[in-house]
Amino acid sequence: MELPKFLIADNEEYPENTYVVHTQSPCFILDVDTEEYKILDGSDKSNPVIKELIAEALEFYEEELDRYEEEEN
Repeated sequence: MELPKFLIADNEEYPENTYVVHTQSPCFILDVDTEEYKILDGSDKSNPVIKELIAEALEFYEEELDRYEEEEN
């Protein structure tokens, strides 16, 4: 199965949080409100690529929100 690079996730146990999941290596979950993240695949947290991917993840999230708003109108 092919997965998209980013997924948006939420959970009823943490209703105030929204997450973006990066499905490729380095695999991580990013809380979009706090910008805290957790590496899921054991990758090195100091990898400079992670900062770039976090910026991409936040941009992805904003673009998705814009699409949802456009669809509602």
